[in-house]
Amino acid sequence: MLEVITYPNTMLRQISKKVEVFDEALHELLDGMYEVMLKKNGVGISAIQVARPIRALLICIPDEEGMQHKEDLLEIINPEIIQNEGEICFNEGCLSVPEFYEDVKRSKNIKVSYQDRYGNHKEIEASDYLAVAFQHEIDHLNGVLFIDKLPILKRKKFEKELKRKKKL
Repeated sequence: MLEVITYPNTMLRQISKKVEVFDEALHELLDGMYEVMLKKNGVGISAIQVARPIRALLICIPDEEGMQHKEDLLEIINPEIIQNEGEICFNEGCLSVPEFYEDVKRSKNIKVSYQDRYGNHKEIEASDYLAVAFQHEIDHLNGVLFIDKLPILKRKKFEKELKRKKKL
């Protein structure tokens, strides 16, 4: 099974490379990412979080009962936000920044162009929770973590908590 790398691993700061080959190796990586995302109770995961610096991510938003269904899984390759509007403040967490949650401002509505696992070009419109998940995961592909978006005082609080946990 794939392992999730965590902050402060410097690999998380890498800018991921565009996917050019849509082959069985990519499909196996996407399947492995799905397994680890579910095991870790995540709603999204990017390839860089499992130490693969390519522009690939998964999102699977839970239903009203908190269940995730494979048919709701979005496999997103080479995403690009082509439209955004509005603002939403959302309490975010991250598999690569475990046990830390904080409010982050994001665009409320976005449109994303991307490719699926076979290289087909697609577009999707997302709002609210799904829009936040997209922006969070696309940030990963650009070497940005949600903690980077925090105001300085909240960022210092995070660094202090991290130091405290390392001492335990």
